[in-house]
Amino acid sequence: MKDNQSINRIIQVNDINIGANIATLRKSLKIKQTEMVARLQVMDMDISTFTYNRIEKGTQNPTVSFLFAICDILHCDMNTLFCTKK
Repeated sequence: MKDNQSINRIIQVNDINIGANIATLRKSLKIKQTEMVARLQVMDMDISTFTYNRIEKGTQNPTVSFLFAICDILHCDMNTLFCTKK
């Protein structure tokens, strides 16, 4: 069994900031974070406003199922979420 201190978590730092891309898309559609969370919960995603906010800030990694749900809500594909143009 691994020691908990030896496990490194990979957070969206110095890489593609998926959270920032989600925030940009959400804001362009004039959707509030609380509305996004409500829509995700209707889609059976177990997520809180706190967790959603951390994902947009890049301090928590999203799950694949979260990304699929976000694509559905924002009417985009995964390529859009992983876009790196600045």
